[in-house]
Amino acid sequence: MKQGTTLFLKIAVILIGIPVPALCIFLVPKIGNFAAELYPDITYMKYLVSIDLYATAIPFYFALYQTFKLLNYIDENKAFSNLSVKALKTIKYCAILISILYAVGTPLFYLMGEKDDAPGVIVIGLIFIFASIVIAVFAAVLQRLLKEAVDIKSENDFIV
Repeated sequence: MKQGTTLFLKIAVILIGIPVPALCIFLVPKIGNFAAELYPDITYMKYLVSIDLYATAIPFYFALYQTFKLLNYIDENKAFSNLSVKALKTIKYCAILISILYAVGTPLFYLMGEKDDAPGVIVIGLIFIFASIVIAVFAAVLQRLLKEAVDIKSENDFIV
């Protein structure tokens, strides 16, 4: 395959990753401070909220890196290989981990939404959980299909 065939997707992966550091630098501390203002009697509330939000950035970037590797495998005609299957498996686990981290943080955001009378906070958290689950299921389906294709390819290589 030509190297430029996945160029649009590579650019999209890079553009998806750019806003997250800005959110982590500017928005997460404000959310943590807001949680601390809402619950001044719970001194560690700021840190719980911040840790939960920062922790989701790690698997997010790891999944983006694996996606970039997968696109490189496609460019190098290694799309039907165990390397691609492994990359999809890692993306699936990262998406599951992101869902778990947001699900663990949901009670914190529920408390914030309840105190501030903003139920939209909870809905936004549920959207992140649902989106991550959809990505995990999609990656699992692709992983299974690709694994079967790799197995069929290896059987055909032995026959010839």
